[in-house]
Formats: sequence, structure tokens, C-alpha cells
Amino acid sequence: MIDALNHLPRPRAGADQLAEAFSDLAPPLTARQAAVESARCLYCYDAPCVNACPSEIDIPSFIHRISDENLQGAAERILSANILGGSCARVCPTEILCQQACVRNNAQECAPVLIGQLQRYALDHADFTEHPFQRSPASGKRIAVVGAGPAGLSCAHRLAMHGHDVVIFEAREKAGGLNEYGIARYKLVDDYAQREVEFLLGIGGIEIRHGQRLGGNLSLAELHGQYDAVFLGLGLGAVRQLGLADEDAPGLLAATDYIRELRQADDLAQLPLADRCLVLGAGNTAIDMAVQMSRLGARDVNLVYRRGEADMGATGHEQEIAKHNQVRLHTWARPDAVLLDDAGRVRGMRFARTQLIDGRLGDTGETFELAADAIFKAIGQRFDEQGLGDPLAAQLARDGERIQVDAHMRTSIPGIYAGGDCTALGQDLTVQAVQHGKLAAEAIHAQLMLNVEAA
Repeated sequence: MIDALNHLPRPRAGADQLAEAFSDLAPPLTARQAAVESARCLYCYDAPCVNACPSEIDIPSFIHRISDENLQGAAERILSANILGGSCARVCPTEILCQQACVRNNAQECAPVLIGQLQRYALDHADFTEHPFQRSPASGKRIAVVGAGPAGLSCAHRLAMHGHDVVIFEAREKAGGLNEYGIARYKLVDDYAQREVEFLLGIGGIEIRHGQRLGGNLSLAELHGQYDAVFLGLGLGAVRQLGLADEDAPGLLAATDYIRELRQADDLAQLPLADRCLVLGAGNTAIDMAVQMSRLGARDVNLVYRRGEADMGATGHEQEIAKHNQVRLHTWARPDAVLLDDAGRVRGMRFARTQLIDGRLGDTGETFELAADAIFKAIGQRFDEQGLGDPLAAQLARDGERIQVDAHMRTSIPGIYAGGDCTALGQDLTVQAVQHGKLAAEAIHAQLMLNVEAA
């Protein structure tokens, strides 16, 4: 249980009511709906939706197969580009990616083709009797992958396809990374993240070792010496701090910590509930946190951001979800002080009004207070420096705090690759992490084969 919130009450709703509150955010398409929607696709030759997809899925091709009732063919086309296409179909911000680029997304049309929901339909209804991809003959090469999140899993699967043996080193007790521990529960229901991992592992040649933490019981120098290549899919494991006094008071914690507990909870009725809560931040994690508190039964949920709505990291679609769930949005407000009750627990927060002064954010001199039983920080995550604590890891070139990579996901140390949120390349999205893993695997394979030819 979350120690910082143990003093709070539990949800008033019963198990059935809570289960309904956390049911699928976007109900899947029926066969009739999928047929109608797939018929709307124009199958563009130079499809802008493909260019907008970070994982380069051939969207017109898989939609055409759906229209032809070839769901297995559609699914194989998706998975050949994105092995985690099922979760991406559920969590991707398609409204700013493929669907925004759809040629039907204009003033003369009703709406873009529902690409994400069609992708989910194909993968949910494909009838695979065995894994759709077969391994190449064994290469005799072994690659270490650090992190069983989307980037690491994608890299491992593509390497296994090429006939290499892969060992994934994962700190947590479950694989899946952000999909397992960091996505709103109503976006990935029915233990989907674990089912997708099991499907991916079906190709064979991939071993996952849990309880292995880089910088703890795992050394990059040892991995570099023992394996033919190393891929780092570390993610961003540390939480940014507010820099305020009493930041460790009971009732104040990282939103990601609560979301992790919520996703792993067998009984939602046992979670601590803040009747009045504040969420600090304006990204998708902040929205996920606020909406889930509202669905658990919080009466007063406020999301506070230091800039204006136009600067929010959360998409317009996510913002509408928050508003639909009675989340109040306060902009142009900076956390100024944590307010405590006589027992030293959170009772609210004081905010300073902000404004742009010569293009820079500054205070107006005004302040206001909001009452709260709990405050959740969703102000961004940062790199966990402990992960790169050994001498070899410390030599990795960095872009700011993240690992520097080139277009082939190669780090500054030969034989070591990296991808996902721990790098500064691309967007911090699940689909982008999947693409990074895939690109790294192809680069690793090409280099290993080049070394074999040279020998």
C-alpha cells in the first residue's frame, strides 16, 4: 500500500461500481462498424498517415485487408512494423499522429478514419494458431537488453527474429514497463499488457530475468564484456521535485507511484482515496492521475498548471476526457508552498499567479490557496542517475540528462545501443519507444553480421 496516503479513507463505491468506472475507455468496434469504417479509407498511394506513424505501419494496407475480411493478414501487416501494435492502438495519441494526418480530416469531411480503433479491431480478432513470425537460423550471438518496457521488448523480438538469443534484464517483477505500470487503468484493461508480453515471447529465444537493476546488482561493464551487444531501454525512472519545503509530507507523492499501485491492485476498493485532491502538471500522466481519482470517487479534483492551456503537454482529446470526468483545470499558477495540518499532513497548497513577462514566465505577485487531502506530482520524470553509475556507463555521451544516440540508436560506446525515453530522440511515446527498439535491433543485427563477414 502507499504509505504516504495510508491515513486517507477508502472509496465509498462497491467493487461492481468501481469495475464499471475503470472499464474500457474506448469500446471496441463491432464487425459492422469496422466494415463501414474501413470502407472510408481512400488507400492513398503516398499516405500521410504512414508518414505520421512513428512505427511506420502500412496503414492503408492493413485497413484494405480489414475491408476484405482478411483480419489475420491485417494483423500481420501491423505487427511486422510494430510488435506492440495492440497496446499502441489503445494508448497512442492518434488524434495528433495518424488520424490528424488523414486526408479525410478536413472541414469538408465528418472525421478522419478511425485508424487506431481499426488497428485494435484487426489485432483483437486475428486468429493466430502460432506466433506469426518465425526465427531465422540460430546465429550464435547473445544480446543483453536492459529494461522490459516497450523499447526493450521491441528490440528483443526483432533480434530474436534474426536468430539471435536475447536476455532481458528487468528490475521489476513484471515485464511491460510503462504499459504495465504507468498507463491509466481504463486504457489497458483485462491485463492486456501481460497478455501482449506473452504473445511477443512466443517467438522464442528471449529470456527475461527479473530483479535485475542497472547500477544495483547489474553492471554495464559486465554486460558489455559478456554479450555481443547491449541495448539500454531504461526509461525515465526518477520523479522531478518541486523544490519546496515539506515535499515529503504525508499526502504528497508522485502521480506515477499511485498509478502503479492502482494498476496492480486486485481490489480497487482498498486504495486510499483523497476526497479533495490536487494534481500538478499538464501532461498525459497528470490527466490520467486526475481522471482516475475522479473515477475512484474523489469529490473535488483540481489539475494545476503553471502556464496556459495552449502549452499543455496533454492532447486536446485527453483534456476533454478530464473535463468529462469533472476535473477542474487551473492555469497560470505555480506551486508556492505545501500547506500542512496540525498533524503534519497535507491540507492544501498555496499557488502564485503567473504570467509571461517579455516571453518568460514570472509571478504576478498574487497568490491563492486550494484545499486538498493529497497532492500528486506529475511535473515530469527524469533520468535515474544511479542506473549509469559504474565507470563504463559514466562514459556514455549525454544530451542533457539523457543518453545520446545517433539515427541508428548507437551510443558513444561501440556495441552499446539505447532507445525509448532514456534518449532525447523523438517523442516520449510508447509507439516511439517501439520504433527505437526495432531500429536498434536492425542496427545490432547489421553490425553483428558485418563482424561475421569480416572474420
